Amino acid sequence: MSKLIASAGKGGTGKSTLAALTIKYLVSQGKTPVFAVDADPNYTLGDALGIAAETNIGLLREEFMDERATIPAGMSKNALLERQMQAAVQETKDIDLLVMGRQEGPGCYCALNDVLRNFLDMATGSYPYVVVDNEAGMEHLSRRTTRRIDSLVVVAEHSVKAARAAGRINQLVDELKLDVDRRFLLLNKVPGEPAPEVLAEIENSGLELIQALPYDEELARADAEGRPIVELPASNPTYDSLAGVLPRIVG
Repeated sequence: MSKLIASAGKGGTGKSTLAALTIKYLVSQGKTPVFAVDADPNYTLGDALGIAAETNIGLLREEFMDERATIPAGMSKNALLERQMQAAVQETKDIDLLVMGRQEGPGCYCALNDVLRNFLDMATGSYPYVVVDNEAGMEHLSRRTTRRIDSLVVVAEHSVKAARAAGRINQLVDELKLDVDRRFLLLNKVPGEPAPEVLAEIENSGLELIQALPYDEELARADAEGRPIVELPASNPTYDSLAGVLPRIVG
């Protein structure tokens, strides 16, 4: 049975970067192939991994909505959808990437969501690890998989406001009745030791602070230059700090 690791956080927190570094760690441990799912409409996980996705589920959805009347003879619409979704998976030696793209518009096709959910549940069962990069809102995750989430990692920057937002994400998980085994908070871009005020707000969030990751000039420079984050050396401060707690997260 594969393990599903999901990340969540507001834009700019570095959650996609940390999801990519989690995948880097899994690859380094030989836990491959990893199925990477970018479920953030502002998708950047592929850039962090150095994988260019040729299409995404959002585009396939639009194409299908435009061409429903031209389904090939002898093929069911569900079979066509499944074939298109399989084609959207960008395969590499150690990592397979699926980009979800933008969410459904007002004319969404509910049957497509059903097929997508079944496809994801079936596909994720073929991998030892699945890493899903989400946006702050988790509603789409509840619609797109029936799988239990083994670890949910909420990423927040070093501020009271960000810690409070992480607590709201945690509440949203409860409201959506997502099946989550373990929940963690990663505090990112911390200049030195976390401030007492931030730690106090984290106490109120209901999340376990598993690690405070340092502000990292090397990582920031790689990001600014558009280099894949996974190419950072194992000695990188953020990766080294994250790798120290990843056995608990992915275990």
